Amino acid sequence: MQNIALEHIHTKNIVDDARQIIQTARANATRSIDFNRVQMYWCLGRRIFEEEQQGKDRANYGTYLIKKLANSLEKEYGSGFSERQLKFCRQFYRLYPIGNAVRSQLNWTQYRLLIQISDPDKREYYELESVNNSWTARETERQINSQLYERLLLSNDKESVLAIARKERLPDRPQEVIKDPMVLEFLGLDRQASYYEKDLESAIISHLTDFLLEMGKGFCFVARQKRIIIEDDEFFIDLVLYNRLLRCFVIVELKTGKLTHQDLGQLQMYVNYYDRQEKLPQENDTIGVLLGTSKNDTAVKMTLPKDNQTIMTGEYQLYLPSTEQLAKAVEEVKQLAQFSFM
Repeated sequence: MQNIALEHIHTKNIVDDARQIIQTARANATRSIDFNRVQMYWCLGRRIFEEEQQGKDRANYGTYLIKKLANSLEKEYGSGFSERQLKFCRQFYRLYPIGNAVRSQLNWTQYRLLIQISDPDKREYYELESVNNSWTARETERQINSQLYERLLLSNDKESVLAIARKERLPDRPQEVIKDPMVLEFLGLDRQASYYEKDLESAIISHLTDFLLEMGKGFCFVARQKRIIIEDDEFFIDLVLYNRLLRCFVIVELKTGKLTHQDLGQLQMYVNYYDRQEKLPQENDTIGVLLGTSKNDTAVKMTLPKDNQTIMTGEYQLYLPSTEQLAKAVEEVKQLAQFSFM
């Protein structure tokens, strides 16, 4: 019987190893195909651009060239070589003229998203973060659509945001990691006037990977509804996370309405508990994050100490903002940036 058991374990190990080899090979093959596609479109863009430079009237010649080329290629190779796609190829080469600088970790869908961003700093940020965090094309698109770059700029300067993305420095403040506001459209909650905090919490747990990504960089899940006892009173903390970059616990409390000073007092108690009972000497002070649908910034400032560095309040949106809301948010960020340099 013992020999049969050992043989079973040995067979299972071989099967597991074989699966890992096959999955790794398939993933490498997919990445190779994706990068070959990126290189193909880059070469097409370079050839189109070089040909355009020979035209006497570049604007008219370029339009004519791409239309003619698309008519020929699309018949033979399909919609991947349409007029619109060839224009992307040309733009791709113009923005990334050095072939060796094209990143093998990104696929054509991600590059097509990037080349539509006119701001070079913003484009570089999403390019670097897509590589650093191994984002899929869908994740890259979501971060662009949810205005991640602009949200980080609301509480940080551009140089700090880019320095972290370039890995020139590690974040050392909660504001450099935690976003405000947060966009939680992936929870899939229905549009209704009210819902319960337990519904919000359950939805977050069901989409934990997406939530941790939206929270910021370096987050790990620790506990949900963490039970603590203070004398004879029992309390439950909504979410306990840990951030590897900040090297500290992060307490998250969820509210389905406007944040109040009572909410802040409760969160401060949880933070104090973790600092005194759970935190190791080599770890940094616990951070508390209070999330609600709205907040009164003045009331928050009056409630918290002037030198507060560990309690953060933030707003969340359950649905991706409309085009008009996004445009307004971008304009507010621009005005804020201009004001800061005056």
